[in-house]
Amino acid sequence: MSKAIISPSKYIQGNGELINLYKHAKALGDKFLIIASKNGIKRVKPTIEESFKNSGASLIFEAFNGECSRCEIDRLRKCMTDNKCNVIIGIGGGKIFDTAKAIAYYEKSPVIIVPTIASTDAPCSALSVIYTEEGIFSEYLMLPKNPEIVLVDTSIVSKAPARLLIAGIGDALATYFEARACIKSNADTMAGGKATKAAFALAELCYETLLEDGLKAKIAVENKVSTKAVENIIEANTYLSGIGFESCGLAAAHAIHNGFTVLEDCHHLYHGEKVAFGTIVQLVLENSPIEELEEVILFCSEMGLPITLKDMGIKEINRDDIMKVAEASCAEGETIYNMPFPVTAEDVFAAILTADKLGNLYK
Repeated sequence: MSKAIISPSKYIQGNGELINLYKHAKALGDKFLIIASKNGIKRVKPTIEESFKNSGASLIFEAFNGECSRCEIDRLRKCMTDNKCNVIIGIGGGKIFDTAKAIAYYEKSPVIIVPTIASTDAPCSALSVIYTEEGIFSEYLMLPKNPEIVLVDTSIVSKAPARLLIAGIGDALATYFEARACIKSNADTMAGGKATKAAFALAELCYETLLEDGLKAKIAVENKVSTKAVENIIEANTYLSGIGFESCGLAAAHAIHNGFTVLEDCHHLYHGEKVAFGTIVQLVLENSPIEELEEVILFCSEMGLPITLKDMGIKEINRDDIMKVAEASCAEGETIYNMPFPVTAEDVFAAILTADKLGNLYK
């Protein structure tokens, strides 16, 4: 039985770090395709151009269309080959990162990830989550390597809407509980082996950091400032969660997130917001002690993360719709089968309704 841990070749985090992008990237190539949202390009282009000034490197900026779909990946691959680019840089949030990583895989090029938000643990992983054009989960694309560089400018991240950092906390919240489940079931991880003690230690540290600094960081970013707590939460959301989930494994929480993507009522939610509720559902599935459930529910409530189906956007509960969520959560190949006991759609259905009622007790 082998164990494995994987990570980006280099993780860099600091205030004002974007100006140093060329210094970190220059060894990878000389013609860079940079994808970001239209507004993202407006915000970062002057700093990036200043970083690459007098370098002789070429920069091609291309706006991202909004969904990590097969269609968008193919469109940007063509842009990369047409412009003869040899490095891709994804700047923004999770869907942009996953798109950039997929393009780098197909074009056999290095990839640099530059988060402007800390809303998911996607930056560090060797994984792309592919959706349909309508935003419904389609598939996981497992990649042979992690990004060459992940560069986080905390001065930019701290100025993003507070809801994005909070969504990242919701995503990171699942890391420890899914890692614990995978270790109990001796599941294979995305790193290509069993979990290492080092990866599980990072997953535990991630959860401890969220509880210790989450509220302080939320208050700081609501005021558009960066504090030590914000720095710690950015690292937890991005690096600790990224290494923890990938080298320990995913379980029910993320599968239940995928299940909720079938409901249009939930499409307004960020990934991490759905994952947070999925974490509560996973704890119900596990029949976790009430003290642990209460700790997680109260933390989510404090952070403004969903603890009920109403919080998820479901104003009236249709049991047939909830069963559709449960069935999608249990689709073939889903990570819910990493739980250390058999799970059926009926089990998930019951756990979702129970989690909702529990959440309502703390309203």
